[in-house]
Amino acid sequence: DLLSCDHTRRNAPVVVDLVNTVMLTAQAAGQFDGYRAHTTESRQAGQCFKLPRLLRDTATAQQEASDISDGSEPAGWRNSLTTPRREPEETRKALECQQAARWLQQQLSAPGARLVAKDIMVLARKRERLGLMQAALAELGIAAQQPEKADLIDCPEVQDVVALLDVLVSTTHDLSLARALKSPLFSVQDDDLVALALAVRAQAEPGAPGELGRQKPAWYAVLQSTADLPLALVQAAQTLALWRIWVQDLPPHDALSAIYQQGDVLAKFAVQAPATRRAAVVANLQAVLGAALQVDGARYLSAYALVRALRAGGIAAPVRAETQAVRLLTVHGAKGLEAPLVLLLDTDGEAPKPETMGVLVQWPGEAAYPQRFAFVASESRPSACLAPALAQELAARQREELNGLYVALTRAQTTLVVSSMEPHSGAEASWWQRLEPALQDAPWADAPAFETLALPGSPSAGANDSGASFELLSLPKLAFQAVDSAGAAPKFVAKPDTTESRIGQAMHRLLEWVVPQAGFAGFSGWSELQRAQLATQFALEPAQLALAVQAATGIAAGQGAWVWDLDQLAWHANEVPLNWRGRLLRIDRLVQHQASSDWWVLDFKSSAQPLAEPDLCAQLAQYRLAVAHLHPQHPVRAAFLTPQGNFFELTTV
Repeated sequence: DLLSCDHTRRNAPVVVDLVNTVMLTAQAAGQFDGYRAHTTESRQAGQCFKLPRLLRDTATAQQEASDISDGSEPAGWRNSLTTPRREPEETRKALECQQAARWLQQQLSAPGARLVAKDIMVLARKRERLGLMQAALAELGIAAQQPEKADLIDCPEVQDVVALLDVLVSTTHDLSLARALKSPLFSVQDDDLVALALAVRAQAEPGAPGELGRQKPAWYAVLQSTADLPLALVQAAQTLALWRIWVQDLPPHDALSAIYQQGDVLAKFAVQAPATRRAAVVANLQAVLGAALQVDGARYLSAYALVRALRAGGIAAPVRAETQAVRLLTVHGAKGLEAPLVLLLDTDGEAPKPETMGVLVQWPGEAAYPQRFAFVASESRPSACLAPALAQELAARQREELNGLYVALTRAQTTLVVSSMEPHSGAEASWWQRLEPALQDAPWADAPAFETLALPGSPSAGANDSGASFELLSLPKLAFQAVDSAGAAPKFVAKPDTTESRIGQAMHRLLEWVVPQAGFAGFSGWSELQRAQLATQFALEPAQLALAVQAATGIAAGQGAWVWDLDQLAWHANEVPLNWRGRLLRIDRLVQHQASSDWWVLDFKSSAQPLAEPDLCAQLAQYRLAVAHLHPQHPVRAAFLTPQGNFFELTTV
């Protein structure tokens, strides 16, 4: 028994009327069959709009005006270092998305708006248009996500990390080095890269007889061997040298984990990412760590193999549930979903070109074998015997187009908005041509009779009422107090947020950023970007930041400077967590001396005389006992490092 249902509870009457009009018209023209008029249980007042059609001449004029305002030439030669290449068709697609994004922004921010981002679904037939739409929404500060699976390598932050691994494995890959330096990992400026390029040119050697030009050394080699480069490059060279050792000596996952911790990678990317993408950026970077364990089960995996596997694609990016974001989906991926407002992009695409060098297969589902299997050199010039079969194939494609249109239209609960761009060679009976006669002009904020979209029955109605007042509440900062050895329940106490506390935390963060190197005799300083990040994170005034820098410099350049000297260390790490007798301990710095094999537990203190404070000594003694339990075969020693440059060893238990 075949049971059919033509009644829905999802779509408003006006949306169902549009669906009926489009599908019944196509059926009357012999392009569809089996469709019966739909009815709906919904009684919501729906709306069907069309955005202004983007004409090809208009789009070209807008782009030329944009070029002139940017100071670039609209035609003729362009400076490839300052003016990006723009393909006309790509520009038109971006303009369509920008127009749609601006319209959505107006609806979201209009006084009395009852629409929020989660009520919106943007659909397109191809994923490419969704990426442009996401960029356009991001520029306007509107959160958006593509819930469908995407390759991890398509994410820019992942490409930055892959470029870093690539240059650490293959130091002659100059482009990967440039990308890694420009990324948030190092935030090197263009002027610094120019200085490096000039240093490479200066060290170029004459070519062999008969060869043109000069043989240029690799950028990485020049970066490591040139001392008079800008400070940012010198610090990057030290960091890259350390990370290269880790990549060579450790499994890819362990090396990446160490790089993430030592380089504060997640925080660096998060602080430079737009607020609407910050959580997704962090999730993608963490997924790279997961990929290092997934590729071939991490068995016999090298860093080079990981780079190749990531670049080959096929590793899915994590899908995050953004409950307050615009959803960007392909029509196929939107099956079974719905939204109060649905916006359709690219409804008037280019006419499909006849396929070439393909295969035509006729194999009914009930048949045991194909009835026809033929190679087709060109669909525009088929052989006479294939003409009927090809006509059936083209009719099936047209029906599939109508199936897709039906899916797109029926995702809208109350409001449907259609966007279009004039094609160079339009398809016959495109979505736009079928829908346009039944659509109203969309309201715009600059129109005299502007009205805001109202979504009756929306659960978020009234959420954006600009007249409402509210008080932003702030919870106290909490510090974790671990359970004691007797098994008492953990307690959470508020940690006082004093100026001294924030300066001390900033001092510790600066010392985490100190890059160990061979022959370390003191740290030269931190970059302006690092100082700015520190001031923002810990809410420090310039004078307070200067105190933190002064204290960290005194420790790194004092009697304990050897704890960052790679020539004297067999092992080292910062912020080492230990679980000791039910307590969570965190050691500022833990190193093993290479010559003596002694382990040193190091604690950075702002106090000038920490040995005179029993509580501090007892805490450090506990750290030493925990490390001794892990390494009973080696002596374990402990010391305080102070801003005055002193190195106080703890001799009592």
